[in-house]
Amino acid sequence: MPTTAPHDLLPPEITVLERGWLSANNILFIGHHDTAIVDTGYCSHAEQTVDLVRGALAGRRLDRVLNTHLHSDHCGGNAALQKAWPGVLTAIPPGQADHVRQWDAYALSYTPTGQECPPFRADTLLMPGSCVLLGDKPWQVHAAPGHDPHSVVLFEPQGRVLISADALWENGFGVVFPELEGDDAFAEVAATLDVIEKLSPQVVIPGHGPVFADAPRAIDGARRRLDGFVRNPGKHALYAAKVLLKYKLLEWQQISMADLTTWAQATPYFGMLRQAHFGDQPEDAWLQDLADDLVRSGAALRQGEILHNV
Repeated sequence: MPTTAPHDLLPPEITVLERGWLSANNILFIGHHDTAIVDTGYCSHAEQTVDLVRGALAGRRLDRVLNTHLHSDHCGGNAALQKAWPGVLTAIPPGQADHVRQWDAYALSYTPTGQECPPFRADTLLMPGSCVLLGDKPWQVHAAPGHDPHSVVLFEPQGRVLISADALWENGFGVVFPELEGDDAFAEVAATLDVIEKLSPQVVIPGHGPVFADAPRAIDGARRRLDGFVRNPGKHALYAAKVLLKYKLLEWQQISMADLTTWAQATPYFGMLRQAHFGDQPEDAWLQDLADDLVRSGAALRQGEILHNV
């Protein structure tokens, strides 16, 4: 169930709806002049997202939707919010604007990762180097490539509040997807962490997990994690495979191993991962090992040939 972040860390115009890991956190701004939401969760929670936003707005309309990046767990509620509040202005980072206008689900990563995202409209661009007014305060837009090459983070310098998306969590950061496609992106992760360190936020609102205040500790932990991936890219590939599987399990809640195999065979990222890093393992054995790893970590429960989300 979603929770609301403790208000002692945040100014009164911000409400953070902390969602489960299938859906990114929703950051709602209620200003004197308009209202806005940053990131909208996954499509399977879209109805709940609309209800949560409507309740938090208490009779006001939603004026703007902004996305830090276009992974399905951050923009999957866009279409539902656009339907609930016709005319809501939607701003996205510029890198994939053409794919949204022409709606290319493959180029937008939804098909390759085996995820869903209902088509939505983009009205304007969230340009790095610019400022955007949220809750009556100017927020800086900073490019934050690494996890996603087109991602941005948002920073309010007066209160030193950072919306970090998946560039920094309290304990890590998101899968570095360009690395799975053969691009060298670990250096971009490091550069983005440097940008965040220079901003010196007092409060961080991550894409997933609770709002936190100890940014230096989180950055240090993220750098150690990144160093481990740089030294052993196979470790990152294994992490990515388990994340993709766990993410889908959050959506399914339970799945037979036979259906899991069918999904994996139809999901290009799984094929790329196995071929690049685990090609010496038969596919069935590799999937069995991934499922067993999730069970050992407490992220799943297995009963016979059925894998359950925990």
